[in-house]
Amino acid sequence: MMVQLARQWRSELDRRLSPFGLTQARWRVLIVLDKKNRPVVQQELAEILGIQGPTLVRTLDGLQAQGLIIRRSLPSDGRTKGVLLTDKAMPTVKQIKSVINNVNKAIFNGIAEEDLQQCLSVFEQIHRNLDQFSTVNTQESVPPQNDEREPQ
Repeated sequence: MMVQLARQWRSELDRRLSPFGLTQARWRVLIVLDKKNRPVVQQELAEILGIQGPTLVRTLDGLQAQGLIIRRSLPSDGRTKGVLLTDKAMPTVKQIKSVINNVNKAIFNGIAEEDLQQCLSVFEQIHRNLDQFSTVNTQESVPPQNDEREPQ
């Protein structure tokens, strides 16, 4: 159910943002960069977005060609580049946020505030529970060696 809801939400945003030439891949990058409000290393950005590095690079290339982002060497490590929004991107980000707010108002219409807060609380707990999977000892996911296998 959650996957379907997320897909429907993104599809509606895509539909409303397409007249502005914004694909899901591009508007999601811009929103993440705006929320972070700091240079974001490409690897971190790819992890946040749940996409592979080469896919992100193509998206960033397009955003850079539009003048919406820049890649700048980080002072802490000149070999590592951080991705930043440009001033030119700010009206676009404002537009994206406006569309997101309008869609959210429409989809939450008729839902009591306390019900919405309870739902968000449950989602936050699910998120914390899922985060624990990434901290579980990786030994659990490693298949046993030949001499460690249980008898059949």
